[in-house]
Amino acid sequence: MHWHAYVLVFVAGLVAAFGTSLGAVPLFFVEDIDTRLNVGLWGLAGGLMASASVFGLLYEAYRHHSSIWLTGGGFVCGALLVVVAHRVVERMEYEPEDMAEADASTLLNIFVVLLVHSFPEGIAIGVSFAELNALQHGGGIHVLGFTIPILAVVMTAALAIHNVPEGIATAIPMREKMSNVKMWAAAFFTSVPQPIGAVVAFYFVVLAQEFLGFGYGFAAGAMLYLVADDVLPEGLEAGEELADSRAKTYLGAGAFIGFVAMAPLILFL
Repeated sequence: MHWHAYVLVFVAGLVAAFGTSLGAVPLFFVEDIDTRLNVGLWGLAGGLMASASVFGLLYEAYRHHSSIWLTGGGFVCGALLVVVAHRVVERMEYEPEDMAEADASTLLNIFVVLLVHSFPEGIAIGVSFAELNALQHGGGIHVLGFTIPILAVVMTAALAIHNVPEGIATAIPMREKMSNVKMWAAAFFTSVPQPIGAVVAFYFVVLAQEFLGFGYGFAAGAMLYLVADDVLPEGLEAGEELADSRAKTYLGAGAFIGFVAMAPLILFL
């Protein structure tokens, strides 16, 4: 695969990562984000990620006639990666405001935490580019002589949207200690490992096409476990000031909209 393909995948990871810094932008102008909107965004992100995993990644494994054992093994390994990543992050926990006065050593430690936390999301982007082909070889979106799979586009968009409420949550505790520019940059920094994970995953799926079903299952397992164990609980936590039933309603509505809206984009485009 030409090096241009790796640049393209890296750029896609950067686009997703910029969702985090985008989440910090509203805090330049307002003191806080409406709780209902924030909870709904978490739900929307969870729905988009789940739909892209089911109708995109797992469907691609089925379409390629991958063994159910190969795909299932990848699914379990992807979920286990997120479990291990969360355990590591819990032991090396940091607060976003720590970046305000961090020295080089502290920033390095924070980056290691972020690498473990964000790497699985980058893997999902990289795997979704597995069928990146030259322009003449198929359908999709044509860019720079390549045909970008629709799955890659929707996965990148889903993770970028997921990063917006994550950026809000990251920026809120930093706004009193940092300028707007530094807060924006720090929010972006938290998702920098995503393009790295994307390139690494893309390299391996290109290298071993016969294990592509494992790669699709791996990415789907990581994404669905993230939704269940991270995204949706974060949404409920963001809605703590609401009545429990109202928080679940906004979260569920966002998740339903995201899940239903994403499916036709993947299946019929």
